[in-house]
Amino acid sequence: MSTQIRLNGKVALVQGGSRGIGAAIVKRLAAEGARVAFTYAHATEQAQALQQSIIANGGKALAIQADSADASAVQQAVQTTVDTFGRLDILVNNAGVLAVAPLLEFDLNDFDRTLAVNVRSVFVATQAAARHMGQGGRIINIGSTNAERMPFAGGGPYAMSKSALVGLTRGLARDLGPLGITINNVQPGPVDTEMNPAKGEFAESLMGYMAVGRYGEVEEIASFVAYLASPDAAYITGASLTIDGGFAA
Repeated sequence: MSTQIRLNGKVALVQGGSRGIGAAIVKRLAAEGARVAFTYAHATEQAQALQQSIIANGGKALAIQADSADASAVQQAVQTTVDTFGRLDILVNNAGVLAVAPLLEFDLNDFDRTLAVNVRSVFVATQAAARHMGQGGRIINIGSTNAERMPFAGGGPYAMSKSALVGLTRGLARDLGPLGITINNVQPGPVDTEMNPAKGEFAESLMGYMAVGRYGEVEEIASFVAYLASPDAAYITGASLTIDGGFAA
């Protein structure tokens, strides 16, 4: 795969970047020339390995331990990125949690954590990052096609949290536009990761919804994010862009 070098001189922070889609985004932004900081909550070994692999390939990366449910930790991650790399141009809000349970059994602690990670951390990080970004800044939220379609029971709170990003992105576009910063929401469909592998009983239940008949690859999401982070996407803001193989079609 050939990769354009569109992000030379840029600094990015990826919330939730140690594995899965987040790790692919970190790798892609680094390959396009950005210096990349990323947060992780518990996957220390994976985070350190990712940091070292980027450095070994001539890039610059920084793993920051921060639970996205902790607002002060999210704010500090933004500050640490600026202190380390001297600026901040790109923020990718990828951290997310998924709790699924029947309505009558859904734990309110899981409900609150879903909102804290999937919604509040996006607002907190965006607010903190906007103080350091200038003209050409890019904020990219990772939502979900489940904001458009939730085909199974027990996923209401998750769908709600991802739907909230649609409105938040639209609203914040009005605040950020005069500052020269764009904000967009990427809505992946089922993607082959450790948490949601393309082979298994759950995957089989979803495959029938896919117009293209397969799960997505993490690199496909990362390439879309890299485009939105680039100068090529300067006229796109406030948008929710679905990349789901036709899951919600």
